[in-house]
Amino acid sequence: MSDKSLKQEQFNRAMQRYHDHKRYPYTYKIVSLLNVGMQLYLVSLLFTLHLTWYGVVGIFLLAYFLADFINGYVHLYMDNNQKYDSIFGPFIASFHLHHKTPNYREFPIYKIYFNESGSKFWLVPFLMITIVLSFSQLNDHLLLLLILIGILSSVAEVSHFLCHNSQSNVVLFLQKIKLLLPMEHHINHHKNDNQSYAFLNGTSDFLLDRIAKQFYNGYKEHSDLDATTYRGEDTGNR
Repeated sequence: MSDKSLKQEQFNRAMQRYHDHKRYPYTYKIVSLLNVGMQLYLVSLLFTLHLTWYGVVGIFLLAYFLADFINGYVHLYMDNNQKYDSIFGPFIASFHLHHKTPNYREFPIYKIYFNESGSKFWLVPFLMITIVLSFSQLNDHLLLLLILIGILSSVAEVSHFLCHNSQSNVVLFLQKIKLLLPMEHHINHHKNDNQSYAFLNGTSDFLLDRIAKQFYNGYKEHSDLDATTYRGEDTGNR
């Protein structure tokens, strides 16, 4: 059996596990509840911080860039992850199906935020650590930075979602001024392999593209091919 055929078989088995065991789709709901619940708690802490207005502006800009980079790198890693026979295999295989979904189903913005936060497994320990640090003597500016990264990581998922399906004038304006990811920027990720992985607003792609070129092979000739024999139900837009 060729390596490609083996990966396709592993992919199909992983997706079969995903659909056979309800714990996999339910896990996304649990992760959403954890992420959003901790984010709400951290937002309440913002009113207790002692900050200057210029400090807030500077930290917000830094957090925006870091959130774009961090979430873009996770996207880069996951697009190139082919460990379908691991304990996380069903989630990895399910993630790879997003390249087959050019248009997403419509949802209210709050539901998009909640649902899309469920794919951010790494964000759970990040937010937990941030909450623990909030009880220490951590500098208020650094705490603000961590809180904003945690929240903007979910906003990045909303930005990506809207990039695929929204024609709202407000969204188009926010994309134009680069607060959200412009469609013309993101389409490069789907058209050209191993490029443009960032999806909050795309400003960190100049770094991510270099990392991708140096350390990763790209998804079009690898993980995308793993899904070509799958004929089951798509798992997108939870």
